[in-house]
Amino acid sequence: MKASKDMIIADILKLGEGIAPYFMKAGLRCASGCPSAQRETLEEAGIGHGVDVDALIVEINAHLEAQGA
Repeated sequence: MKASKDMIIADILKLGEGIAPYFMKAGLRCASGCPSAQRETLEEAGIGHGVDVDALIVEINAHLEAQGA
């Protein structure tokens, strides 16, 4: 399964190991257990934090593909 910007952050993190560092690198600390990660989509978080979610999705999906997920 691929990640998309309309997915809840917690659901993206469950797609495979090693995804959290991509969130941290982008400035989204929600990957470290923020309650908002349970209800907020990546797009909503990106808007709130000024993050290019399209670029982040490309990185996450490339990671997942490399992992065979």
